[in-house]
Amino acid sequence: MKLNSKIYVAGHNGMVGSSIIRRLKELGYSNIITSDRNKVNLTNQMHVQSFFVNEEPEYVFLAAAKVGGIKGNDDYRADFIYDNVMIQSNVIKCCHDFQVKKLLFLGSSCIYPKMCQQPIKEDYLLSGKLEPTNDAYAIAKITGIKMCQDFNKQYGDNFISLMPTNLYGPNDNYDLNNSHVLPAMIRKFHEAKLDNKESVEIWGTGTPMREFLYVDDLADACVHLMNNYNSPEIVNIGTGIDITIKELANTVSEVVGYEGNIHFNTDMPDGTPRKLLDVSKLKELGWVYETELKEGIEKSYNNYLELDMKNKISV
Repeated sequence: MKLNSKIYVAGHNGMVGSSIIRRLKELGYSNIITSDRNKVNLTNQMHVQSFFVNEEPEYVFLAAAKVGGIKGNDDYRADFIYDNVMIQSNVIKCCHDFQVKKLLFLGSSCIYPKMCQQPIKEDYLLSGKLEPTNDAYAIAKITGIKMCQDFNKQYGDNFISLMPTNLYGPNDNYDLNNSHVLPAMIRKFHEAKLDNKESVEIWGTGTPMREFLYVDDLADACVHLMNNYNSPEIVNIGTGIDITIKELANTVSEVVGYEGNIHFNTDMPDGTPRKLLDVSKLKELGWVYETELKEGIEKSYNNYLELDMKNKISV
């Protein structure tokens, strides 16, 4: 990409999209376009086509998606598969029809089988059964991957696909009903601290292991690979390091300053036992993460406090 290339970031209001925009601006890219949800409904084919006709983007970061945690994925399965398939299909097809120079599609590590060999290599895609609590979302993302690969195979389109691990950071979703585990913990421990609660409940046994990547590191990886990678084969994006949910809870509790007890509700689902990405391919492509987990949690907590203060002021 040239610094004046016309770059479209789909999903610019979300955690990932907003981070990609921040990184692009830091690097001096000056011609960034977005599509406000109130004006362009990405699930609507005509809306997306009209946007591409008017804007003519050269490069596209497809970070738009309907996302959520275990509860959201399980409760709104139809919404998750429909919205994500429609968003992807419309944007990918327009990238082909309007001959964009390059598309970067963001998938998710949940595309891999539940009982996958660890660490997870890119080759393990479609080698086993998915985690049932989020298979609707996973199938949608797999569809996006296959679309990118098939448009490349049939037409030669330069469409690449990246599979990030669990993400967190600025502009995250802290709604306890549909957020991911780390932002949910930040909110739970913060509110428990304010209310002087004796204990905080965490779903599951605490034994599953998870890998976490600070979203600004992901944004840097996206720009790096947009400029340096041109294969339809997927690339894992992560740290290559994981911890148990119990260890994560203890770290978040320490950062927040909560001094009560942590109760693990074993009646609630754990999800996949372990999900660690093999990032050797990413390292070969010249990129490694920078933000250590505790540092990232501290930054995320400060961001949460800022959001919490804004909400209180607006009320």
